[in-house]
Amino acid sequence: MDAAWIALGLSLKVATWATALAAVLGVAAGYALSRWRFFGRELLDAVLLLPMVLPPTVLGYYLLVLIGRHGALGRWLEQALGIRLIFTWQGAVIAATVVAFPFVCKSARAAFENVDAQYEQAARVLGCSEVGIFFRVSLPLAWRGILAGVLLAFARALGEFGATLMVAGSIPGRTQTLSIAVFEAVQAGQDEVAHLLVAITSLTCVAVLLLASRLAPPRVQDR
Repeated sequence: MDAAWIALGLSLKVATWATALAAVLGVAAGYALSRWRFFGRELLDAVLLLPMVLPPTVLGYYLLVLIGRHGALGRWLEQALGIRLIFTWQGAVIAATVVAFPFVCKSARAAFENVDAQYEQAARVLGCSEVGIFFRVSLPLAWRGILAGVLLAFARALGEFGATLMVAGSIPGRTQTLSIAVFEAVQAGQDEVAHLLVAITSLTCVAVLLLASRLAPPRVQDR
């Protein structure tokens, strides 16, 4: 049972870091896609949302090609900075960030597009900078939708399995997250451990989804 709580702690650490990274990157990308008009915008949006539909093994393969020891980025990190990401909890964070990012990006874009442009224009007339408009007008008006996306991203990062297994492996106490621990427990015939891990994961995800539904912007007919 101790291994189950260790896996839970590691999963929460990985999911928290991944959600924080996905929130920063997703909000920035969602804002840019909602405000800037440029050639290929919808194609870029489709590429950014690919992790939502790609098989986890394919996503894990892409990450291995990028940050693996022989990957373009991974080789440079190891040779220049002595950093190895494969089979580390940091690698698990990267995998979880990639799969969680689309949930924040999509929610943030929809939230920013629902912000009345007249408020932003009024702020410009009053001399507010674009950075000030973002932090003082756009973000406060869109925070509910963004936070709902962030919570969904956390639930997705907490349950990530395929890409994490390929990038970080299953090292007990180091890279074995909840979802991987469930798989290992079932394989080993440890039914009690598997039941506990499944119950913890399910209850956490249900709580997050309920909170996300409460924070989501109300529909037109509900206003």
